[in-house]
Amino acid sequence: MKKLFLSFILLVVLGALAACGSSGNNDKKSADSKNIKLGATAGPYSDMLKKAIVPGLEEKGYKVEIVEFSDYIQPDKALDNGDIHANLFQNSIYLSSFAKENNMDLSALISVPTAPMGLYSNTYKSLAEVKDGSTVTLPNDPTNAARALNTLRDEGLIKINEKADPIKVSEKDITENKKNLKFQPIEAGQLPRSVDSADIAAVPGNFALAAKMDLLKALALENMLDPYRNVVAVKTENKDAQFAKDIKAVVESEEFKKVIDEQFEGFGKPGWMKK
Repeated sequence: MKKLFLSFILLVVLGALAACGSSGNNDKKSADSKNIKLGATAGPYSDMLKKAIVPGLEEKGYKVEIVEFSDYIQPDKALDNGDIHANLFQNSIYLSSFAKENNMDLSALISVPTAPMGLYSNTYKSLAEVKDGSTVTLPNDPTNAARALNTLRDEGLIKINEKADPIKVSEKDITENKKNLKFQPIEAGQLPRSVDSADIAAVPGNFALAAKMDLLKALALENMLDPYRNVVAVKTENKDAQFAKDIKAVVESEEFKKVIDEQFEGFGKPGWMKK
């Protein structure tokens, strides 16, 4: 009986050790996994994942699943929860603000070419034709309104206080408006439709593409500041993980640049791509 009892104890101990070994192997397998999920909002950035990033990751041995989202809230929630490994849909300003407001520790991994804001018109064929008192629709949120005003300044239609922070520019910073432009702030998603009613519409690139507008038909495209460019985001704890390093390597590759040049015409490239 004593022998039987000792044998039973030995089996239990060995089983426990085997389980520990198995757990350790599973943990290692998980850490070294080549199966990753990438999130994006449906549209140009989901397309960028499919056409310019996923092929490079597959060449590195990854099996990639793309998860599409229909809003700007869920992609970061999914990233924070660990449901996806990285996402592509937002600029660094939005990322920083959203993460802070929701107590998330997320970081930008690398910026990518981004669809710029454009000045569109069915009234004028060029900005040189703009008449006194013309109406201009622009986004009603502060971040995109600043982009619109900066673009109008760059095209010589208005002047802005040189001391104003370009990321926080508002109508109160306008120092000269010789054409007496009439500004009509509206919801960004409605701006593509406003091209039919306003003389000029400042439309963010993502909404222009969603409305099947051609970026290259804009009267002018924004000279985008890098903080406005979209980024691949990851949990901060994964910023140095192998999959993150591989994503960055793919985005920095010549193959990525070639796809952007061929299939994403009009997208403004970040500073690091111009060096």
